[in-house]
Parts: sequence; structure tokens; C-alpha cells
Amino acid sequence: MQILLDTHILLWALADDPALSQKARALLIDDRNRLWVSAVSIWEISIKHALGRGDMPLSGNDALGYCRSAGYRWLDIRPEHAAAVENLPLIHADPFDRLLVAQALTEPMKLLTHDAMLARYHPDILLV
Repeated sequence: MQILLDTHILLWALADDPALSQKARALLIDDRNRLWVSAVSIWEISIKHALGRGDMPLSGNDALGYCRSAGYRWLDIRPEHAAAVENLPLIHADPFDRLLVAQALTEPMKLLTHDAMLARYHPDILLV
């Protein structure tokens, strides 16, 4: 299965955070799954870290290094992803999350998230 990681899932996986559910852990360690990280997540991490509010423990550069070490695959932002955002219902206002949903649906991939609002977009969004 092709799985795109939501930013929170990515951060929890990199930190081995207890907030990461057993279901999510099982999907992440299953060798049959290909795990993808979007440039959107690195962008989100970089912006929130630069704001210095304390709620982003990693810089974008740190996240890049950890993702590379973990062997995650990279998903670039393509024009088709950006255009697909306009077709999404206004369930969620966060631009990072909306672009992740658009990418997952366009590719297609399963989006792995803990955000119940995101799961409302499509059955291929995996709520863990």
C-alpha cells in the first residue's frame, strides 16, 4: 500500500512518540507498505519551527535528515496537486492539510492521519 504520512504522524514516528497508535505503528513497520513524506510536511514543519512558538520540536532541515535516515520516499508538490485543492469541500481550513489530502487523492495514496476532520474527505484517508 502507498501511504502518505500526515505531518503529525510523521513527527510522532520520527520521535517514537507514545501518541502514535498501535494501528499506525503496525502500518509503518509493515514491509509491504511504501511510506511517503510530502514536501508539504517539510514546509509546514519549517514554517512552524521558524515562528518559534515552541510547538514544533524539529527544524525543517532536521526533519529532512531524519526522514532520509528513516528511508521515507519523497512526494513533491505538483501543479495537479495544487489544482485539486479547489475541488475539495471546505471540511478543513488548514492549507497544509488540504494540500496533503489533495496529493493523496490525486496520486492515489492512503493518507495516514490522526485528524478526524481529514478522515471525512474520503474513505482512503486512514484515521489512526
